[in-house]
Amino acid sequence: MEAKTKDLWVLIETDRDGRAKNVGLELLNPGRRLADGQQGKLVAVVIGSQVDEAVKAVQAHGADQIVVVDGPEFARYTTDAYTDALHALVEKYGPTTLLIGATGNGRDMAPRLSCRLKTGLTADCTALDIDEQSGNVAWTRPAFGGNLMATILCPDHRPQIGTVRPGVFRKEEPDNSRSAEVIKEDIHIPEDRLRTKVLDVISELSKELVDLEGAEIIVSGGRGVGGPEGFHTIRELADALGATVGASRAAVDSGWISRSHQVGQSGKTVGPKLYIAAGISGAIQHLVGMNSSDVVVAVNKDPDAPIFGVADYGVVGDLFQVLPALTESVKKRKGLS
Repeated sequence: MEAKTKDLWVLIETDRDGRAKNVGLELLNPGRRLADGQQGKLVAVVIGSQVDEAVKAVQAHGADQIVVVDGPEFARYTTDAYTDALHALVEKYGPTTLLIGATGNGRDMAPRLSCRLKTGLTADCTALDIDEQSGNVAWTRPAFGGNLMATILCPDHRPQIGTVRPGVFRKEEPDNSRSAEVIKEDIHIPEDRLRTKVLDVISELSKELVDLEGAEIIVSGGRGVGGPEGFHTIRELADALGATVGASRAAVDSGWISRSHQVGQSGKTVGPKLYIAAGISGAIQHLVGMNSSDVVVAVNKDPDAPIFGVADYGVVGDLFQVLPALTESVKKRKGLS
């Protein structure tokens, strides 16, 4: 289809209480820059049930316009209901670009939508920009197993669609004095169109809840911890800092720690204030999952480890000597020892 506007849309996912999920609010940040580059409006699309709280959050995070679809059939995500609703909106308004979170729901809906619209889809983006020559969005994502980064353009079809992992971008601080035009669309999906129904939701399958995406401090261990017992040292520092424990794929694949702790291309994308990488070499598959961190501290015996190329502070040494000393120092500062 042809674009009818230069507007950039961000899909705002909502939870069962009608609140905005973080990933949509995060995408309003790069969305603003891209929308300005396209000389269009930043439009947030909110689909859900009883979504007043989500609309307020979106207003505070800087959207110019908010398109709202509110109905009981959207209380829980289903492929048919959400795809039909978003497809109808895109056909009506004709945005030039659409950003969707690379969540379970987003990864389900985005390819179905792009197929209906006969346009391209760039999945799991880690960077977004405007190509100066063409004016198209430059979508950057890992390629060839994460061994290089590819920048992809969609020059011939609209809208340009991309999914972006949670945690790649930071939310802006909310400003409750902001306002935005709210357009309510009366879209309802007949029950016979819904081929699936959510019977129950299991929110967490693992024994421990690991919120890597929301963590402000993460202490991660890699192959260098040597085994499952090596994560005892990682956990001691994490406990002293009030941090969350992360891990590289090598440690997870070795069975030393559960997959819920994995940071990287095939794990979680994180953006904490402090990321401590202990015994992690720094393969690009891991780096794309944590390069949004404010401060990176690396501890590794190999002075040539790639992790030092992205670290703000690096310690060349044995993590089993460095981390206990750091843990003890943290405890003393906190008056815990």
